[in-house]
Amino acid sequence: MAEPVLQIRDLCVTFNTPLGPLSAVRGVDLDVHASEMVAVVGESGSGKSVSFLAAMGLLPRTATVSGSVMLQGRELVGASAKELRSVRGHLLSMIFQDPLSALNPVHRIGAQIAEMLQAHQKLSDKAARARAVDLLDIVGIPQPGDRAMQYPHEFSGGMRQRVVIAMAIANSPKVLIADEPTTALDVTVQAQILEVIQKVQKQFGTAVVLITHDLGVVARVCERVNVMYAGRVVERADIGELFEHPTHPYTRGLLASLPQVGSERLSPIAGFPPNMLRPPSGCAFRARCPHAAAGCESEIPNLSPIGKSQSACIRAAELASAQ
Repeated sequence: MAEPVLQIRDLCVTFNTPLGPLSAVRGVDLDVHASEMVAVVGESGSGKSVSFLAAMGLLPRTATVSGSVMLQGRELVGASAKELRSVRGHLLSMIFQDPLSALNPVHRIGAQIAEMLQAHQKLSDKAARARAVDLLDIVGIPQPGDRAMQYPHEFSGGMRQRVVIAMAIANSPKVLIADEPTTALDVTVQAQILEVIQKVQKQFGTAVVLITHDLGVVARVCERVNVMYAGRVVERADIGELFEHPTHPYTRGLLASLPQVGSERLSPIAGFPPNMLRPPSGCAFRARCPHAAAGCESEIPNLSPIGKSQSACIRAAELASAQ
């Protein structure tokens, strides 16, 4: 297999808070290859978004980042602000969760896309405006020439998300990070936005990282899945393998909590994620795990091969054989 376009190794992020250090990301390893769509899933607070904001250098000064983030052989952790600006929006781009806050309310849509283009390409104002209209057409905005002259408040939520996608792909990035891109949208618009992202992936050969808590979305569009809990990847698998043979108890809990045909009740995971101001010893999931054993209290399991998957559970092989 070719070298990954984005390679994350032992990524750690700690926030300095008035109550003490908060360990948000604790040794994440993750590869993204060209032209694939990879999911990163988990509950809120699991470290999904923080991991990739760290990769882009967008965390506040209260954050301490260590480890390695290699983008096409270029190290991003510890890179200067100037180098990160040359990468963001060019080689590595992000679709943010809230499109309204990602857009400037006092500037026209076309001008905002043109500004993104001119930040990385030597284009005249006329050429940048024309390319902005082309990008609006690519992401499915009707009457793109007229719409380019409008302001964000004149767009619906789904159309604003399309604009944010247009801005993210303006400079043909190698990796596109989609951070909960469909969370605030109704089901029909969600499907349309996912189709736009898939279209972009195929048209430009872009690698896509989809950050989400929605396993239904993951099942429709992704090839591989990384499940995160308490700042660590606890399971990694191809999409079919994860749904058919989940190996980590947390993944099983996430799948069991999905609505089931013919059932009127959901099966939520008991308890709450741990307080990362005081990370628990051993496996962070053990207090919520129906399969916890004595060794879970002291040993922090690493990702290990279990069949066709990788799982961070000392009982993964035993549980897999019992399926």
